[in-house]
Amino acid sequence: MGKNILVAYFSASGVTERAASEIAAATGGDLYEIAPAVPYTERDLDWTDKKSRSTVEMQDDANRPAIKGAAADMDKYDTVFIGFPVWWYVEPRIVDTFLESYDFSGKTLIPFATSGGSGIAGAEERMKELCPKAVWKKGKLVNSGAAAWAKIVIG
Repeated sequence: MGKNILVAYFSASGVTERAASEIAAATGGDLYEIAPAVPYTERDLDWTDKKSRSTVEMQDDANRPAIKGAAADMDKYDTVFIGFPVWWYVEPRIVDTFLESYDFSGKTLIPFATSGGSGIAGAEERMKELCPKAVWKKGKLVNSGAAAWAKIVIG
């Protein structure tokens, strides 16, 4: 497996982080956490509270939470797995910040997500709109079996 793979992920509770680690180990890819500049607290993540940070962010399509630090030299990667928990049927806004921070033209992007019940289709549509010049592969919910799926998807 090539070293031109990056596994970038945002994880609020550790579930997506575990899947990302499995994918990186299976593919030989580098791991990068899309970490918020201001970490989320448990209260921020309370989706039942209409005033919580996550709810407010997700109600605004233009919201772009700041990311702590930058990924390694993105030019050296040909394939980027992008992982996240599904929030409100799509990717969290911080993932949009990541996607808009780099030129992914011609790079292969592969979304993966974790979720308690929502699918990934809505996120895939939104993400493709943000990076239309990327080569997109079909994403997958990887609540289990992340490593096996990653090996298959990269061939």
